[in-house]
Amino acid sequence: MTIFEKIIAREIPAKIIFEDDDVIAFHDVDPKAPAHVLVVPKRVIPRLAEAEDSDQLLLGKLILVAAKVARDLGMSESGYRLVINSGPDAGESVPHLHVHLLGKRSLGWPPG
Repeated sequence: MTIFEKIIAREIPAKIIFEDDDVIAFHDVDPKAPAHVLVVPKRVIPRLAEAEDSDQLLLGKLILVAAKVARDLGMSESGYRLVINSGPDAGESVPHLHVHLLGKRSLGWPPG
């Protein structure tokens, strides 16, 4: 079980800010910005590189939930960044697809 599966199962506490039948969103415990939220599908997809055509609706929902959470946290006007890491060279540390929502500070480009 990944740490995200344990959070979904309520075996590990998290500061949850959104949840429905498909997706959960919670504050990152090691934030890289003043606002750093993880948007995670409840169904495990190990990484974006392993997503399939049948995951299309869920992948779209992750982005829409991230946008909703950004609005709820007051980041829509100033802006925010969504990041999906896929594989070890990208910085993936948990093999469970998730979207990082980062904001409430200026984010440089290019990243990394």
